[in-house]
Amino acid sequence: MKIKHKSHFTDINTREFFGILPDNNAIHSYKLTNKNGMQATIIDYGATVTSLMIPLENGELIDVVLGFDSLEKYIESYSLSSAPYFGATIGRYAGRINNGTFTLNDKTYLLNKNNDNHSIHGGIVGFSQKKWEVETITDGENPSITMTLLSHATEENYPGDLSVSLTYTLSEDNELQLEYHATTTADTIINLTNHSYFNLNGHDSSVADQEMIVNSDKILEATSENIPTGNVLNLLNHPFDFRTPANCPSNIDDSFIIETKNDIAAALYSPTNGLRMTVYTNQPSVHVFVGGNCFDKVKGKENVSYHPLSGICFEAQNYPDAPNQNDFPNSILRKEDKYYHKTIYKFQSI
Repeated sequence: MKIKHKSHFTDINTREFFGILPDNNAIHSYKLTNKNGMQATIIDYGATVTSLMIPLENGELIDVVLGFDSLEKYIESYSLSSAPYFGATIGRYAGRINNGTFTLNDKTYLLNKNNDNHSIHGGIVGFSQKKWEVETITDGENPSITMTLLSHATEENYPGDLSVSLTYTLSEDNELQLEYHATTTADTIINLTNHSYFNLNGHDSSVADQEMIVNSDKILEATSENIPTGNVLNLLNHPFDFRTPANCPSNIDDSFIIETKNDIAAALYSPTNGLRMTVYTNQPSVHVFVGGNCFDKVKGKENVSYHPLSGICFEAQNYPDAPNQNDFPNSILRKEDKYYHKTIYKFQSI
């Protein structure tokens, strides 16, 4: 592990042992803290955000993401019929791939299926279940941590050795910035995202009274199995038109098309404590997800029973099933090219 200018992460209070994997690899947690007192804790299992503590105007710190207190709980969660992927980095391909197949350079690839007849979030053992390597950690202003992962060719039946780098930065403006870079030794497909569930009232609360905005006038039409049909639905007079603030719906699992880059992609606001989260991304879609079949079976951090309205995901990414849809944005990473994805979650009291 390389550490730039003697990072405070060597201190026992910021780098802590988190557990042992079945293969005897040790997992650690790393805490980033900015000058405002905002804290992000990330583990090197799945490059997963386990805690995000936001300072409120009254000085209180509130944990706004769902998660677990132990490595064992994270591991066990992937055996559930509907894994929650709390805070995890998703790859090689976020979202569903129809029938677990795609064709690239006239060759058809058969992926491992883990969502009925489809592949989702990278397959049976995606990036969310891998041990990532810690490359660099910086402190001072805008503290950051960079983690890397080498995904070998044929893992989950994807082509090419894929080298991924992910940097989490905690800015002095109370932003959690995520920057992904990737290269490949052979043409492949890629779609990376973070799967944090947010709740601005705290992870032990409900998002039912929180207001959301999605800066989109179109969503992808999908089948009953949530596979895109290739059609785009206009949101005018649609119940999921969130261009003006509306309460979080009790059930949503949809991909919103984001056409304006460098502008707000989505936002979440809590009238209870005045906290607002704003999402910015260079990706063409934000997939919004509330609930999950696993929640009634899951006890999270501090032994909290998570329920269908415990949190909401804003997954900035490419479209699901883009490798099989000619009219969708490009999802192919050529061996001579570089993948870059940046998403920002900004927090402020208003």
